[in-house]
Amino acid sequence: MIKIELKDGSVKELESGMSILEIAKTISEGLARMATAGKINGKVKDLRTVVNEDCKLEILTFENDIDGKKAYWHTTSHIMAQAVKRLFPQVKLTIGPAIDNGFYYDFDVEKAFTDEDKEKIEQEMNKIIKEDLPIERFSLTKSEAIKLMKDEPYKIELINDLADGEEISFYKQGEFTDLCAGPHLISTGKVKSVKILSSSSAYWKGDEKREVLQRIYGISFPKKKELDEYLERLEEAKSRDHRKIGKELDLFCFSDYVGGGLPLYTPKGTIVKDTLQKEIEKICRSYGFQKVSCPSLANIKLFETSGHAQKFNDELFRVNSPKGHEFVLKPVQCPHHTQIYASKMRSYKDLPIRYMESDKQYRAELQGSVGGLSRVYAITIEDGHSFCRIDQVKDEVINMCNIIRDFYTRMGLWENHWVSLSVRDYDHPEKYIGSKEDWDLCESMLQEVSDELHLEAKRCEGEAALYGPKLDFMFADALGREVQIPTVQVDFSTPKRFGLYYIDKNGEKQTPVMVHRAILGSYERFLALILEQFKGALPTWLSPVQVKILPISDAHIEYSKEIMKKLEDEEIRVELDDRQEKTGYKIREAQMQKIPYMLVIGDKEVESNTLSVRSRDDGDIGVYNTEEFISNIKKEILERKV
Repeated sequence: MIKIELKDGSVKELESGMSILEIAKTISEGLARMATAGKINGKVKDLRTVVNEDCKLEILTFENDIDGKKAYWHTTSHIMAQAVKRLFPQVKLTIGPAIDNGFYYDFDVEKAFTDEDKEKIEQEMNKIIKEDLPIERFSLTKSEAIKLMKDEPYKIELINDLADGEEISFYKQGEFTDLCAGPHLISTGKVKSVKILSSSSAYWKGDEKREVLQRIYGISFPKKKELDEYLERLEEAKSRDHRKIGKELDLFCFSDYVGGGLPLYTPKGTIVKDTLQKEIEKICRSYGFQKVSCPSLANIKLFETSGHAQKFNDELFRVNSPKGHEFVLKPVQCPHHTQIYASKMRSYKDLPIRYMESDKQYRAELQGSVGGLSRVYAITIEDGHSFCRIDQVKDEVINMCNIIRDFYTRMGLWENHWVSLSVRDYDHPEKYIGSKEDWDLCESMLQEVSDELHLEAKRCEGEAALYGPKLDFMFADALGREVQIPTVQVDFSTPKRFGLYYIDKNGEKQTPVMVHRAILGSYERFLALILEQFKGALPTWLSPVQVKILPISDAHIEYSKEIMKKLEDEEIRVELDDRQEKTGYKIREAQMQKIPYMLVIGDKEVESNTLSVRSRDDGDIGVYNTEEFISNIKKEILERKV
């Protein structure tokens, strides 16, 4: 007999040798029907996995866990590959993973799939689902696997990439067999509603020097209603696309001369970015952070010492000059901050020392992966680090979590989030720097913080940073997509690597702990998030233009300029539209530019020394005197109303 601890803390005693699916049936037949995969001690496993020892077990469904969804979507990707093979037998298979919103499969095919092709593929997928083919898992040796995949060159390449002796697993459904680690559903009939969404070209293994493949994206759900709702959200997403909104509001642009993935902020976009920076710095200063500034270039030795050069070698931009300079554009800021700390002697009384900086970082992303502000080469990172004693770590982490709460509450995003306690991959400790003892202590501390702040952090193995575990705050955007931006990370390793120390009360040298934090994270990704969240209608305090003055005719321009001067004196961002256009046209255009307030000035307003105020959200809101309007809008800005 073995003991199985379930998600609710209850324990079942069962016979050894039962599969996860069989265990699910002992809990509930309904649960077994909905099960898509399981988690054994935090690791995702196939439903067919046999349990032979005591463990913690969570039964995953489509509804309760992203890994449960991914098992469902991964199975659907195999159904799509089977359908493509039936319709286009000469196609060569590559990979077909589940992603955060559905799945894709890459195919080597002579010509791109047409809309008619995709419609036929979707119809064939539905046939395969109705056939309810059992999905079977089996393993082979390397030589056997190569023999089985003799007609699939990309699969053979993947097999050859595997270490000798490593288990090579396959999944079979009907006539279709695919190289795959899983997990998968029990049969094709478990999938209900499917939809092919789009197709595009992609490079094999993301390498622009390799073969160009055709990628098909799709989505599936257990209920047709869920699919219909998802498709409605996709339509909504088109109107919320930050690239479209950014262009309409003239916030940022791209240039082929400058290069893709290198956004250029316009005057209005710069106002938004700078306003966000001032806001986050104001909050962080109240928690003791001091602003620093570091160069964008550094000697490669800095990142070799930190470990980033080894871990992220392919993502480094190296800069060599004809005069013999060999530098790297900084991919992260933390190593620079260690050198500010190291620039003078530190006492235990000086700690904690907290630095913050918003500056460019550079990552050599794959050329085909950059797009909009979501993934770029030049990233403006809001970053901060605290150097502290071991007895100060928990308080530092708590402070940083409080900053995150304060900022995201102001942005109206706090209510819809969850927290990941991102820990190491215990099976592959070689992926990280630092000792096991330090990692154990760091992970324990973050768990205590989660408990004390009632964060209910969910433990996610393999998601830790290079140098330590972290608390990642996950938010749902306006379309329900999951976005990770703020993070707090405990780091025992980096200070040791750089030989950092402070003098303790006994006059002895001690190594400080480094706590990393990003509140806003990347300005680019955050701006994309809030543009889509607010559909471009940014809160008044954040809008690049807060007030637009609309004189009806030339006779009203002089008074309009007087109003403009009063607003500017109060540091309210204002523009005057004195073009010879109809007032209705000016109002519509200001509305399209998402300007919070419009002041319409005509004879009546000039004579009575008043303003006719129009709100972006509420339309005409009445007549105000200038002082009253200024008082109201300043209060709205000060209170950071969302």
